[in-house]
Amino acid sequence: MIARRSPRRLTALAIGLVALATPVSAQHGAQPLHGRFENPERWAEVFDHPARDQWQKPAEVIQALALAPDAVVADIGAGTGYFAVRLARALPQGRVFGADVEPGMVEHLSARAAREGLANLTAHLARPDDARLPAPVDLAILVDTYHHVPGRTAYFRKLAAALKPGGRVAIIDFKLDAPVGPPRHARIAPDRVSSELAAAGLRRVATHEFLPHQYFLVFARAEP
Repeated sequence: MIARRSPRRLTALAIGLVALATPVSAQHGAQPLHGRFENPERWAEVFDHPARDQWQKPAEVIQALALAPDAVVADIGAGTGYFAVRLARALPQGRVFGADVEPGMVEHLSARAAREGLANLTAHLARPDDARLPAPVDLAILVDTYHHVPGRTAYFRKLAAALKPGGRVAIIDFKLDAPVGPPRHARIAPDRVSSELAAAGLRRVATHEFLPHQYFLVFARAEP
């Protein structure tokens, strides 16, 4: 996903999704969460587990974003492609970039796009300090990834510069009081997200409240 912790890199969805989508026995096996995710096929069973649809509501999220049919979208911290694949299917005339700092995840997503015939989906290796998008985008979406991003003000200034005119950034992350997700000390309140992105030149333009465990905020570049 998007960021490294110490010398080790975390896949941004893992903390929350292991708790939400796997049996109880796996919920308490925390040791895999703190290492490299070198077996994407194994983690795809967690990240793309059908049970996730019940609370992540991907169809509703995509509908709420009201994207143009030819939109260019970046899924930052794409992992195994849970949202990237759905976005590509929803935007057959558009383009989707799946960005991740884990080379194994990038390879996995690239192979998945080819296997599923999604020519409009490409996977790209990001850096912790830069999404390194190959072209300007209409939307950049970060799902359960924001709290992993280091140096967020500088990071989102770069990301804001990669937006097309009228482009947006969507942030979905775990609520402070959600019964599942990352440790509470690692969670970031939505007002703090808005404050940090304001410092990066982005203003909140929409708030969606239909996700049970996560907040869903949308930002656009602030007017000069």
